[in-house]
Amino acid sequence: MFLILLTYKVPIEEVERVTPAHREFLDRAYKANKLLVSGPQVPRKGGIILSLVKTRDEVDEIIKADPFNLEGIADYTVFEFQALKFHPALEPLVKMTG
Repeated sequence: MFLILLTYKVPIEEVERVTPAHREFLDRAYKANKLLVSGPQVPRKGGIILSLVKTRDEVDEIIKADPFNLEGIADYTVFEFQALKFHPALEPLVKMTG
């Protein structure tokens, strides 16, 4: 699994200008079964995405297509990890990333 940490590098007004396009992009990624969960950090200085893709190349494709990346809104830090413990309801999703 991959955790993607976004850190905003522009004022929040610029973030908000691109947020609708970013959320539409996320909706498409959810429909393609590439994402498990996403949302803004609190306080709002970036965002977090938990991805269901299997490879770093797939993560890079997601980042490359994100309007926040295309508009220079955020920097991205990617963490790959192995989900050893998880809620039983998540088992089918965790096995997808296997």
